[in-house]
Amino acid sequence: MTVEVLEYIAKALADHPDDVSITDVSEDDGELVLELRVHPDDMGKVIGKRGRTAKAIRTMVKAAATREGSSASVEIVE
Repeated sequence: MTVEVLEYIAKALADHPDDVSITDVSEDDGELVLELRVHPDDMGKVIGKRGRTAKAIRTMVKAAATREGSSASVEIVE
């Protein structure tokens, strides 16, 4: 469910939703790290002014992971 939440939010924000890709990487401490890749033109929309949109995305994904009983974080990769 955590990946689906991130995918839904990222595709809703992006002008090129087909270019949104998410890779999940498990860390040694059990935390799930989601790497978000978007079209270069959409990078500004996903990050937002002063990183506010990115912070909100991370908060939503963290809440979804907590609801599942796990821990997750989001990295926005160019």
